[in-house]
Amino acid sequence: MLPDPFDLIRNAADSAERLGRRVLGQPRLRLAVTGLTRAGKTVFLTALLANLLAAGRGRRTLPALDQAAGGRLRAVRPEPAGIEGLPRFDLDAHLAALAADPPAWPARTGDLSTLAITLELEREGLFAGLLGSRSLTLELLDYPGEWLLDLPMLEQDYAPWSAAALARLRRGSPEPAVAEFLAFLESLPPQAPEEEGLVRRGHALYRAALLACRDRLGFRFLQPGRVLNPGPRGEAPLLWFFPLPPGIGGALPALLARRHAAYRAAQRDEFFTPFFRRFDRQAVLVDVLGALHAGPAAFADIAEAIAAIAAALRQGGGWLERLLGGGPGRVAFVATKADHVPARQRDALAALLGHLVAGPEARAGAVGLATSIHTLASIRCTEDAVTTLEGRPVAAVRGVLPGGKRALVYPGEIPLRPPEPEFWAHGFFQMPEFQPPRLDPRGAAGIPHLGLDTLLAALIGDLL
Repeated sequence: MLPDPFDLIRNAADSAERLGRRVLGQPRLRLAVTGLTRAGKTVFLTALLANLLAAGRGRRTLPALDQAAGGRLRAVRPEPAGIEGLPRFDLDAHLAALAADPPAWPARTGDLSTLAITLELEREGLFAGLLGSRSLTLELLDYPGEWLLDLPMLEQDYAPWSAAALARLRRGSPEPAVAEFLAFLESLPPQAPEEEGLVRRGHALYRAALLACRDRLGFRFLQPGRVLNPGPRGEAPLLWFFPLPPGIGGALPALLARRHAAYRAAQRDEFFTPFFRRFDRQAVLVDVLGALHAGPAAFADIAEAIAAIAAALRQGGGWLERLLGGGPGRVAFVATKADHVPARQRDALAALLGHLVAGPEARAGAVGLATSIHTLASIRCTEDAVTTLEGRPVAAVRGVLPGGKRALVYPGEIPLRPPEPEFWAHGFFQMPEFQPPRLDPRGAAGIPHLGLDTLLAALIGDLL
């Protein structure tokens, strides 16, 4: 399909803006941050901003980024609020939660938010003293991970989407809410009428099934994303659809297909085109450890989600889009909560995520965006330790559980690739929730982390 000429014009104008800023020495880089549910995205942004601000005050909080900048970072300051229409990321509120007694994790993301931060760098070269410092403005866009999962859906018509959605849903069929929705589908007549009451009941049951899969089973590949997180506008009639099995005729399938098409068009026009194509870099946070802890069905679900997202990003990274500035040029997939496993297990965690990101398409030789794999603890809340298992020493972690009790935890062995069935039979893997360390509410000294500096150097180091 040929690109829309108006999209080409918009992307070319955006590219011209970027080029102008670079020529003038004032580049502006748009970094989009998202994550599958409960991957710790808000915590990540809080730590990123606090550590950048501390680095601008001379604290060595991000050594790999400082090295990428050649030690020339001189100041960091938040951009003042302008007239943008998006909510502003509330760094102060999130730091206040971490400074409470006892400290609490910041609240999760429910909508788009943004914040820009400017890095002042000393120039290099013969005329550095005459030209003064140069700046890089880092514009951060935070958006719910549920919406990213709609990206693979944009190219699917209603019938193939229905088949794929029902196949994923049946992984959670023992869950009562899922069983109730599947029973509703079985009760539909062969010629189902276009009745609003029937549609609303089907949609309500489908939404309840998705929520149960997310909250009780640990599933993440759940579509459409706005059914789980509709944003500030709430529900609209284009959300009132659900997947149907083959063999059902009548007026109902046509109505649901129209709403499915309208939803895809709305997501493309209202989010992916105006926002996603303007991203320069993209970070995708994934709680791989949580999926291992949740069991084989949840892990299979998250593996499919990661592979589908990676494939969709690769397909959107063609030469024409890169030439015109459309879509992210670099993507980092990040396994979060890396401090929940000891140091010797973090390489295995990265290898496992890399295997999931590659997926069948990339392993078959597909070419796509520059993609990097990372492990990260946005806020480090454990320390490495040693314990004994069946009389032998094993690597473990020590941290504080909610309520203040200190715990020594052997998390189990992380597989290098998607686990074989015998992995799930042992039941070793532990994934406790640790309490964050109590921090200075101003974040003046930065926030302890693992790997945040390496990730930032990979994403923006080329511009420093």
